[in-house]
Amino acid sequence: MTAPSDALSRWTQFIAMATAQLTGRSSLRDIESTIASQKHLSYHVGSGSIKRTTLGRANQNLSAKFFEDLFGKLYARCQNGSPTHKFRFKRKLFSLDASLLDVSLKVFPQAEYNKMKGAYKLHIGLDHDGLIPAFAAVTPGKTGDQTQAKLMSFPKGSVVVFDKGYSGYSWHNHLTSKGVFWVTRIRGNAKFRVLERRVVNKSQGVTSDQTIEYTSDRSSKNNLRPVRRIGFRDAKTGKYYVFITNHFEWSAKTIAEIYKQRWQVELFFKWIKQNLKIKAFLGNTNNAVMTQVMVALCVYLILAYLKFQAQIGQSLQQMSRLIHQNLFAKRDLIQLFKPPPDREMASPQMELL
Repeated sequence: MTAPSDALSRWTQFIAMATAQLTGRSSLRDIESTIASQKHLSYHVGSGSIKRTTLGRANQNLSAKFFEDLFGKLYARCQNGSPTHKFRFKRKLFSLDASLLDVSLKVFPQAEYNKMKGAYKLHIGLDHDGLIPAFAAVTPGKTGDQTQAKLMSFPKGSVVVFDKGYSGYSWHNHLTSKGVFWVTRIRGNAKFRVLERRVVNKSQGVTSDQTIEYTSDRSSKNNLRPVRRIGFRDAKTGKYYVFITNHFEWSAKTIAEIYKQRWQVELFFKWIKQNLKIKAFLGNTNNAVMTQVMVALCVYLILAYLKFQAQIGQSLQQMSRLIHQNLFAKRDLIQLFKPPPDREMASPQMELL
């Protein structure tokens, strides 16, 4: 099938959608006028002219898989030079979570979440080396968190942290068989018996440290391995938690600290919703939504890459604001983030003789 004569190149489409992310444009018309107003500055990026109708068709029809692949390549690039997580162990650490992206049910009937609202769901696997997304997917809101997690492939020896929304014991068993360690919270209705009790240091908030095995009929059929159960009370909040893990060597305190780091993925969702355009969409098809979200994540990874490589002290939010103000200027990005040199200013006051 021959492409239309006015079809956008993938590069031009990316430039247009990334511009929307970095400048906060909320409509196709806004993107068209913003880029058109800067033609004398934008030629050097190699982007063709952009019309809103052409961009709209591209987002509807050109497969979002292209930007999923770009996301994967950018993540691989970001791993070179990214800071490591705070724990002493050298294994990769990932946190899993998902967040709803609310949409109008009238505009997106295919994304029905319940009778009152529509929603898509953004699934993220956050790499704690650099706090960057390693895995990402956009699905209809009804898709279960664990359904998408099963499609993620973690490196052998890595550690994965997730909440009770991912509490599928057979999946936990599968991760163990693949050599992946995991930490989560136990279900309130879990049936088990204690196989072993360990001495605990209650001054660290640890109330129990046990090896357990599940006793339900389904557990027996699935040949589930024994797991470690840890009771922990947070000294600051007074809240009580019960963790389970397949790692038997680390201290109970370390397991609790690992789970606490899951909060970073929630901070990630908060950041992208506040600073990137993923709450209002420029098309009403699944492909258009996926395109916009994946481009947003690609922009995040580009900012992170700049930060890692140049060892920039500013936050990603400060960086995005500086780029917003200088988006079409042809200048060294690294110099943009460096503070201007201090200069001695001559006093305007006349000296009295």
